[in-house]
This record gives sequence, C-alpha cells and structure tokens, in this order.
Amino acid sequence: MILNISGRTDIINYYSDWMFKRFAEGYVLSRNSLFPNSVRRYELSPDKIDCLIFGSKNYAPVLERIHEITERFNTYFYYTITAYGKDLEPGIPDIDTSMNTLLALADIVGAQRVAWRYDPILLTESYTVARHLETFEHMAKRLAGRIDRCIFSFVEMYRKHETNLPELITITAAEMDEIARGIGGIATKYGLILQTCGPGENYARYGIQTSGCVTLDILGQANGLQFRDIKHKGFRKGCHCIESRDMGALNSCLNGCKYCYANKNAQLPSENYLLHDPDSPLLIGHLKPADRLEPGLQKTFLKSEAQIKTTKVGRE
Repeated sequence: MILNISGRTDIINYYSDWMFKRFAEGYVLSRNSLFPNSVRRYELSPDKIDCLIFGSKNYAPVLERIHEITERFNTYFYYTITAYGKDLEPGIPDIDTSMNTLLALADIVGAQRVAWRYDPILLTESYTVARHLETFEHMAKRLAGRIDRCIFSFVEMYRKHETNLPELITITAAEMDEIARGIGGIATKYGLILQTCGPGENYARYGIQTSGCVTLDILGQANGLQFRDIKHKGFRKGCHCIESRDMGALNSCLNGCKYCYANKNAQLPSENYLLHDPDSPLLIGHLKPADRLEPGLQKTFLKSEAQIKTTKVGRE
C-alpha cells in the first residue's frame, strides 16, 4: 500500500511529534472523512507499506528526525512553495526560508525523492501573471538540479472562496496559457522537469509533462522499486495518481491558507487542534464507543520476486 502522511492536513508542520510517536509504536488509526464512525488501523512497518508519501509547506520541524523514518521506509516528499506571502499564507515561512529548508531536506533524503509543488496558481491584484513568472524563475534558478521535479496546478474555484478569498480574480484560459508558456520556458532554461497536477489542458507544447503527482513510476524510480502494472484511479475526475490511504484528518491544518481546499472554514482547525492528543493513535480525538474499528487493507503494489525474474528473462 501507499500511505499518505499529509494529504488531509499538514502533519509535518503541526503534528510531527505525534507522527514520530505513531511510527515508534508501529501503528496508526485513521477516521473515514465521509463515514466518521468508521476507523481503520494501519500497521506502520516496512513489510506492510510499499512507500510513504509526505506533503507539507514547512519541513523544518522534522529535519533533525526524519532519518528515523527514511532509514526504514521507502519515501517521497512533496514540498509546496508558492509566490504568496502572509496575506494569503499566514502560517508559512517566507519563500527564501522555505527554499533553504527544501534544500536541507533534499540533502538528507536525496534529491530524487523531493518534488517542489508550485500550486495552486491564482490571481489577485497583487499576484499577477508577471509576478508569478518572476517568482517562479527566482525559485527555479535556485532549486533546479537539487530536486526531482516541479508540479503545478491552477486554482479550482469553490463557493467558499467568495468568503475566504474575496480578492480572488477568476483566471481565464488565456492567462493560464500565458503562465504555462512562461513557466514552461523557465523550466526548460534551467533543466527542470515540470508537470501539471490533475485535470486541465495539456501543455506539452511548452515542454510540460502530463502525469499524476503520485504515480508508481515516480515512486519506483525514486526508491529503486519495481511495481506491478496497476491502473491509477486517481481521487477525482482527471486525476492520474495511484490509490493511497491517509493517516491525517480534514479541518485540522493551522497553516491558514485562504485558498485551502481541506478546511471547511477558518475556525474549525483551531477547534480541532484542541482535541489533538499526542498520545492518541488518532490525529484528532480518541476512539468513541460507537466507532467501528477494523484493520485497513494493506495490499502491496510491488512485483513479486517471480515477477521480477520473469521481467528480466523477457528483456534478455
């Protein structure tokens, strides 16, 4: 199985002590976001997990200890750094500080296991097309050659953005094309692999790859693994990512990003954080009498030794 550490919330930035304790104790409980009384138990052992994927906007809290996990597990890290400041991302370090942390992480875990996410791309009066291109080049120039790839996406418009982000300007197809052309040229200039995330137009004409953010090819190449040929079902229409399980919880991220997809509103994360117990196997709260606790499905995607031998013979 593929276990997602931080798909629902930024565990790395705010709950890292809890995360390390879960790995030390060897298991974690995860509550179903759609059916809250359904709880799954996942064993945190290398023989049960093919690869761990991490996502965060600040890895500084784990740099000194992340080796405790990377020395035991196959891993891949997604680090989101955008053009935005405290006006849109109040809980995130500034761009240059974040890049320093990204490079430190890459030195520890290996550049082939780190992807930079520049998303979502959105427009306001302050964050214009020109500003995005200027900031992207500033970052690409420094990060190229030190990371595996860059992944970008354009903001998806939700009704809650009318309240949380009233300054948001609807981005047009022409503006998307202008940005894609611009960052595609910058990526080519610096020899940086650039790809889109999720549904949208194909920008291959600008040297931009179209692939899932989390694919078995990416994870396999980063860790020297051979996976079976499995269909990537994705998480929404147009998504090409491999199926994974998540140990986090929605409405618990304190980054405060105004464009956030995972938090229902700005108040819930602070309320839920008060329910967080570092000693609980659940990220938020504890098991309840009405909960149905069951073992999570932890089926491997890896090829068996026999399949690997057959593949080698076929190539010979």
